[in-house]
Amino acid sequence: MLPWVVRRTRLPLLSLRCVDCRSGSATVGEGRFRVNANGKLLDVWLLVRCLSCDRTAKLTVHERVPAGSFDPAELHGYRVNDPDLVASRLLDPLLARRNRFTLDWTGAWRLDAPSARLDEAWPVKVEVVFEDPVPVRPERLIASGLGLSRNEVRRRVKCDIPLRRRTSAGFAFTVMAAG
Repeated sequence: MLPWVVRRTRLPLLSLRCVDCRSGSATVGEGRFRVNANGKLLDVWLLVRCLSCDRTAKLTVHERVPAGSFDPAELHGYRVNDPDLVASRLLDPLLARRNRFTLDWTGAWRLDAPSARLDEAWPVKVEVVFEDPVPVRPERLIASGLGLSRNEVRRRVKCDIPLRRRTSAGFAFTVMAAG
């Protein structure tokens, strides 16, 4: 079985409408949090920047949460702008839904696949693992990984999931011999 891994190369862009210029793309850049204390309650925001006009906006991560309810390591991560914490919060689907944005993964991932010798042993089994929830169409991923056309992928690949529907979960497939 050949192992394929889909890896993030950078944080994805956000599809988020800017209130100033009405552009639809924003970035977290280096990834910064803002922590604000209001008495014994804390607010935590993830700062994002419009790609067109450079305006900064805030995405609510926590709102009016008692300071004592935070894990000390998590609170420290917010204060020092821990890159892993930025990534985990940005990739959290609840944060995206609450702040009404989607992630644009264009150019933000790569496929690490060992070269497959499709002229040798048949059938060839491949297991695809996702390190981050990158939504891809299996048909396109397989076509680019094996250097086949999408029609040939439909003809030669056996898979338990739909090849034309986006997925961000791991899957396995089998490539059958040509002919």
